[in-house]
Amino acid sequence: QVQLVESGGETVQAGGSLRLSCAASGRTFSTYDMGWFCQAPGKDRELVAHISRSGGYTYYAQSVKGRFTISRDNAKNTVYLQMNSLKPGDTAVYYCAARAPRDSPWYPLRSSYDYWGQGTRVTVSS
Repeated sequence: QVQLVESGGETVQAGGSLRLSCAASGRTFSTYDMGWFCQAPGKDRELVAHISRSGGYTYYAQSVKGRFTISRDNAKNTVYLQMNSLKPGDTAVYYCAARAPRDSPWYPLRSSYDYWGQGTRVTVSS
């Protein structure tokens, strides 16, 4: 099992940048694929970005391609989300998620992940 704690959310003006961090407990962090989700008020939780356990594969939602970058440091048990050129539409609670090793294929869905953090709020003002 892994516990996840997000940080870095705050209020920022449109066009600004933020870096979110997600610290994971446990010695098996490097075996988990990781994802960042966002949930705006009244909307479903959606995948923003995904990174494989080695960092060799990444996936981005179309809405953030070219603006957000997911990365990880397995030595520090931490995954990051660098958010640039922020827009008011990026306003949401951002959640970190971990996918335990398994044989079944990964899909960009909430159900592909097993563990969740408590979320960190990002507000982008216009």
